[in-house]
Amino acid sequence: MRQTGWIAGTAAAALVAAGAITYAVADGGDSGTRTPTADSADAGFARDMSVHHQQAVEMSYIVRDRTKDDEVRRLAYDIAQTQANQRGMLLGWLDLWELPKVSADPPMTWMGMGGMASGKDGALMPGMATDTQLKKLNTLSGKPAEVLYLQLMTAHHQGGIHMAEGCVEKCTVGVERRLAQGMVDSQQSEIDLMADLLKKRGAKALD
Repeated sequence: MRQTGWIAGTAAAALVAAGAITYAVADGGDSGTRTPTADSADAGFARDMSVHHQQAVEMSYIVRDRTKDDEVRRLAYDIAQTQANQRGMLLGWLDLWELPKVSADPPMTWMGMGGMASGKDGALMPGMATDTQLKKLNTLSGKPAEVLYLQLMTAHHQGGIHMAEGCVEKCTVGVERRLAQGMVDSQQSEIDLMADLLKKRGAKALD
């Protein structure tokens, strides 16, 4: 599938660049940027997006094992691999900065939106699937599993884009801002693709 292949290629290029980014941050080569503090937007984004990404990886592996559709399986694999690698980089930066990977503050506090998500039923941040939705996905197969996955991942990406845009605006480490912008661009492309896949299945995104 040409569009999915383009997304995969873009994601791969982003990951190669991100490898260099990690070393730049490690050796202080990011234009003299000071090491972020624990309550900074840089650290908050790294912590929160790593949690957000982990759920996307989980959902993608669930659906990959519950459908035989090549388009959905390929998309799920691309999302799982890209977000697992990005999650590793975000957590690696926290290690490099010698900052904790968890915080007592509510998610998205660094965006001034600490009360935006109640955390009810496991949805810690906007766009995240609830525990109930994940359990349902685990019971489905074939087309119903594909539709629910595409709907949940669309909402998940929308929440992720909102958070990444917050980092683009608020983070001080240039390479982290660039990674966040790359997330915005790639996830919007995947949202467009998922809209087409849902339409093919007579469905649409969740309201």
